[in-house]
Amino acid sequence: MRLGVLDMIGLAASLIFAIPLANYAVFRLIAGEVALGAGLLVVAVAMVVLPQYFLDPAQILRRLISGLLPRQLRSDDGSAPKTDDDSGSVAVGSDSDER
Repeated sequence: MRLGVLDMIGLAASLIFAIPLANYAVFRLIAGEVALGAGLLVVAVAMVVLPQYFLDPAQILRRLISGLLPRQLRSDDGSAPKTDDDSGSVAVGSDSDER
């Protein structure tokens, strides 16, 4: 995974808040408060993982724009437009086999 400058800044901002929370969660786990410690640890991990792997702003913008465009203007693969018949070959046993 290659990170750009803005991605690194975003990761650093997430870590600034996630590391103290994870530290507090570990202390709560050691103190015997398992539910609170585990819950806070999950939140701390989610603060770092979700923005990096699931919430890609460029992908969200692409999905939003493609959802707003009419079906005729959407380009799924960038090549020829889709037809009702996905296969370009002739089916076995069709009338075109007979001469």
